[in-house]
Amino acid sequence: MAAVRAWVAFVTEGNESVPVRPEILSSWRRSAQGSALEVVSAPLADEGDTAAFWQGSPLQAAVSAVADELRRSAADGDLVLAVTDTQARILWTYGGRVMRRKAEAVNFVAGGRWDDTSVGTNALDLAARLDAPATVFSAEHFAPIVHNWVCWAAPLHDPATGERLGVIDLSTTWDRAHPIGLATARMMARLIESALPDTRQHPRFGPPPVEHGLSLTLLGAAEARLDGRRLLLNRRQTEILALLALHPEGLSLERLHALVYGDSAVSVSTLKSEVSHLRSTLGGAISSRPYRLMLPVVVDVDEVLDRVKRGEVLAAVTAYGGDLMPGTNSPALTELAEVVAVAVREALLADPDPDAVLGYSEIAPYDVQVLEACLARLGTSGHRAIPLLRGRLAAARR
Repeated sequence: MAAVRAWVAFVTEGNESVPVRPEILSSWRRSAQGSALEVVSAPLADEGDTAAFWQGSPLQAAVSAVADELRRSAADGDLVLAVTDTQARILWTYGGRVMRRKAEAVNFVAGGRWDDTSVGTNALDLAARLDAPATVFSAEHFAPIVHNWVCWAAPLHDPATGERLGVIDLSTTWDRAHPIGLATARMMARLIESALPDTRQHPRFGPPPVEHGLSLTLLGAAEARLDGRRLLLNRRQTEILALLALHPEGLSLERLHALVYGDSAVSVSTLKSEVSHLRSTLGGAISSRPYRLMLPVVVDVDEVLDRVKRGEVLAAVTAYGGDLMPGTNSPALTELAEVVAVAVREALLADPDPDAVLGYSEIAPYDVQVLEACLARLGTSGHRAIPLLRGRLAAARR
C-alpha cells in the first residue's frame, strides 16, 4: 500500500518527498516531535474536568437530543463515534460491538486526548485544526496503533455565531472504508448543530433561524424537516416525499407507483399506506387526485442544479453533499442521481475553480480527471491551492 510505503520512508529515512497530502505531511512533522510512534494508547485528561466540561457544554444537550440516531448509525455500521472539544479531547463516544472494544484498547474514550502531538496524525485533530472535514486512512495515521483504522471527522459550529465547538468523528477498520463516510460525518455534524439548545437555555446563542415549510436534503444523507423539525421517516417514505417535492404539479397514483417501484411487484395498496402515513406526518398537507404537496418545499437538488445552470460552480459544489440517496431502488431517483452527479462533474471540468475542486474532492476523492483539469488550468501560477491539489491527486492515484 502506498500509504504504508510513504510512512516507512518518512519514519525511517526522514524522507519528506513522500506522496501524501500536504495536511498529512504537516501533521506527520508535528507528530514526529512527540512520542506517537511508541504510544500504545492516547493519554487521558482528568476525568472530573472532562465530565464537568461535557455537562456544561451545549454539545451535551445536542448530542442527547439525537443520541438514538447516532447510536443506531454506529451499531448499523459497526462504527465508533466520538464528539470532541476544540482541542481534540473526546467528550462522548458510542461504538458498535467490535469497534467499541478496539476503541477502548487505545483510549478512544471520553477523556482521551487525540491531538496529533499526543497521539499522532488523525482525523479528529485535522478537522479541529483545519476547521474542515477530514479523512485519515490506514497508515496516514502516524501512530502504528491505529494503522488499521479509517476515520472521518467534521467540525461542529454554533450555527448562530459560527463559534467552533468541537468535532464529530466516525471510525472503523480500514477494510470497511466507504466512499460516503465523509459525507456521513458532515451529515451528523449538521444533525448535532441543528439540535443545539436555543437562547433561553444558553443566552450567548443568538436566536435560532425561523424555518417554515418542508425542507428536503437528498444529497449525501437523506433528511426531511418540517418547520425546522426533523421527520422520522423510513427510506421508502423519504423517496415518496422526494418525488412529490420534485413534481409540484402533482402525480397520479399510477405515475407515483411507477416512479417509486418501477417494475417491482409492489401493490398499489402498499403505496397508499405509505402516502397515508406521510399525510398524517405532514398534518394533512398531501392532496389526492393527484397526490400533491400543499405546503412550501425546498429541495437541495433544485439548488444544486440551479447553481450549475447559472455557472456558479463553487456554490453548486458547496450545496452538493454527495450522491443522491445512495442505494435507492426508485428508478426515477436513480436516474436523477446520475443527472446531478454528471452535471456537477461536468461543470467542474468546464470551470475547475480551485476551491470548488477541493470541496468536490472531499466527496469524490478518486476523481483524478477533475483534479488534473484544475491543475492544468492553474499551470505554474503559484496558486495557494496547488500543493493541496497535488497531494490529493497523488492520493487518488494510489
